[in-house]
Amino acid sequence: MASDVVVFAPRPVLTVTIEQRGGVPDVHLHAGGQGVWQARMLATLDVPVILCACLGGETGRVLRHLLEEPGVRLRVSEGPSGNGAYVHDRRDGQRREIAENAGAELTRHELDELVQLTLAEALTAGLCVLSGASDPALVPPEIYQRLAHDLSTNGCRVLADLTGAHLDAVLAGGAYLVKVSHEELLADGRARSGGVGDLLAAMADLQRAGAEAVIVTRAAEPALVRLGERAYELRTPDLEPADPRGAGDSLTAAVVAGLARGQQLPAAVRLGGAAGALNVTRHGLGSGSGYAVERLVDRIELRPVRQEVGP
Repeated sequence: MASDVVVFAPRPVLTVTIEQRGGVPDVHLHAGGQGVWQARMLATLDVPVILCACLGGETGRVLRHLLEEPGVRLRVSEGPSGNGAYVHDRRDGQRREIAENAGAELTRHELDELVQLTLAEALTAGLCVLSGASDPALVPPEIYQRLAHDLSTNGCRVLADLTGAHLDAVLAGGAYLVKVSHEELLADGRARSGGVGDLLAAMADLQRAGAEAVIVTRAAEPALVRLGERAYELRTPDLEPADPRGAGDSLTAAVVAGLARGQQLPAAVRLGGAAGALNVTRHGLGSGSGYAVERLVDRIELRPVRQEVGP
């Protein structure tokens, strides 16, 4: 039986997708955002999720109903500021953005309530994923530092998929594992190039800054993983993508799912590799078949990297 996982999802968004079915427009409404997609994958893998989020305005009222999925319990900070929305058209098979609004900046009262809810749930659960808002400016980095510090120093394992100042904040607070893409490392100036040696050096820097383990995704290339002083490539089957977006969120969520089941980190990372690989084969972020993910794990390999950089 898996233990609970708390997902800090400060500002979910309402996603509206227009597709073509039977010659007429087919409109779909979903809850979206990094934390929502991670929670969805965790629930798919039969891990109970407590989703801590701020909801407000018309979009917030709609999102409350959409977020009430099997396996997901909501803990909501309510306030006057509204959630955002993302509207896109896929009737011709291509994603065409029509409108996007990340939502309003969270007020001090909303943030205080959200932090309190997250701490109360995560200190009991023992595992917490810190996810970001679609616009990082909506949540101050110090919120992440406070959460990471208060959780990690009280025995809760903190996992984060963040960039820039928000990643710096989590590292300062203390993190069990961080996941970041190689593009984000380059954009933040943490890596000199996309070469394996430079990425491993950047990963070692992240460990020195406060992370126990680091995963770096590299688009179509195998992800790099540092567990302690050891570095690996995460080898997955070559699968034709239907939609490459969201693979990193599925990977992160499945790693957490493995930990919630009591797996050691290497086994949990292989489960993450299976979820990330399968996510790209279908439309819908954070979606997939738990059965298919479990069946694919045996084909996932953590292969030691020859070119290592010591911490």
